[in-house]
Amino acid sequence: MTATKQTYTEAVGRRKTASARARLVPAKGASMTVNGKPADEYFPKGLFVKTAFESLTSTNSAYAVSVHVRGGGHKAQAVAIRHAISRALNEITPELRKDLKQRGFLKRDPRAKERKKFGLKKARRAPQWSKR
Repeated sequence: MTATKQTYTEAVGRRKTASARARLVPAKGASMTVNGKPADEYFPKGLFVKTAFESLTSTNSAYAVSVHVRGGGHKAQAVAIRHAISRALNEITPELRKDLKQRGFLKRDPRAKERKKFGLKKARRAPQWSKR
């Protein structure tokens, strides 16, 4: 009994505290599952699905994408998925690198929430000061 081995390309993308692991399998049409659900069902707004699919649609690539994502909110997860798919596409076809890089899909956005410091109300917000 021989098992058919399906080849795929895997990459990791991150944004804030969201981390996405995407697997791309060559297919006739583009499709995406996120944590075992279709992307349209997983994300509450169509804008997030569009953001996640952006790297595939901009390069006219046809892949079946399976994503495992955790942490962060829906927006950060969508951007993390886009980052992971872009990195995987770059690994498959290096010619796409220039286009993906110009669109900013290969850059990991380093901005994250700053931690709260003791003695302050938030990261930088000090308690109200009274002269008397």
